[in-house]
Amino acid sequence: SAQLAVTGNVNGWISAYIELLYNPEQSFGAGTTTDLNRNQVQVRRGYLLFGDIEKAPVYFSLGKMKIPFGLTDTVNPFTASTVWHAFGGLAYGANTGVKTGGFNARAMAIQGGAQFRAANVPVDDSNIPSKLNNYAFDMSYTFGHGGDVQFLMGASYIKGSAYCQEFPVTHFSACNEENGAVDGYLKFSSSHWTVIAEYAETDNVWSGTFNPNIPEFEAAKVTSWDIGAKYRVNFENAAIDFSADFSRFEAGPDGAPWSNQDQAVLGVAGFVTSNVKLFGEFIRTDGYAPLNFISGGNLAPNETHSNNSANSKIIMLGANVAF
Repeated sequence: SAQLAVTGNVNGWISAYIELLYNPEQSFGAGTTTDLNRNQVQVRRGYLLFGDIEKAPVYFSLGKMKIPFGLTDTVNPFTASTVWHAFGGLAYGANTGVKTGGFNARAMAIQGGAQFRAANVPVDDSNIPSKLNNYAFDMSYTFGHGGDVQFLMGASYIKGSAYCQEFPVTHFSACNEENGAVDGYLKFSSSHWTVIAEYAETDNVWSGTFNPNIPEFEAAKVTSWDIGAKYRVNFENAAIDFSADFSRFEAGPDGAPWSNQDQAVLGVAGFVTSNVKLFGEFIRTDGYAPLNFISGGNLAPNETHSNNSANSKIIMLGANVAF
């Protein structure tokens, strides 16, 4: 994974941001992570930002950006949480916000159709992005703003999440009608501790999770939640973080092959310098429930490649280096 971000300040009120990302794991495309279609450098985010919150608490941005929905953060040194995988949005749109003291409110008009991540609203019965007919908003407050100990609480809503397709489910396919989602999150931070908790859920069941050839499993809502903690030990010239995180994705009733996908991560990270972090993680996953054909449709009528008993154990070693 490699990225290059550039920020340009035109003047005190106008800035431009662009982020180039190389990450085959996050690139949608045919084949595995070695396929040429997934080995591309992408403009992950790019937008214009208008505002100067030191003079006025209002700002506005336009372009390709993160959807203001949820915390979707993690205490892990590297691995993203399941909530981010399930609901972390990226889309074209226009965002406006108000930030004053510990209060922060954001609202985004999102282009309809199937967007880059976690947003889909039908556009004249198609998945073609065009009309600004989707939206999301987030509101949060930080207690102890500016102090060593802070407590953040917030809530979000999106009109059209990614979980709206009929059976069989395929990436970025059109929906008959949108399926919104809500999210609530908490974060405590101090000089040594960081603790997070988050829960997200769709408004309605995801109709595509019902396979008519396996009728014993009814369609279900999509939920995802995360809880994690990190403790920092400071040495003379370095800091070491110890972290533990558990997150879950649920898309079916108990017993369904696509009922859940869990992720538990134990991590340790040491900052050799302020811009170099060495890390190690032990990751345990239970359940396999990918969005594409999650309830079947590409195998025999009563089969699916989802598997609620699948599990993996992973040891990851790496470094984050920035300049």
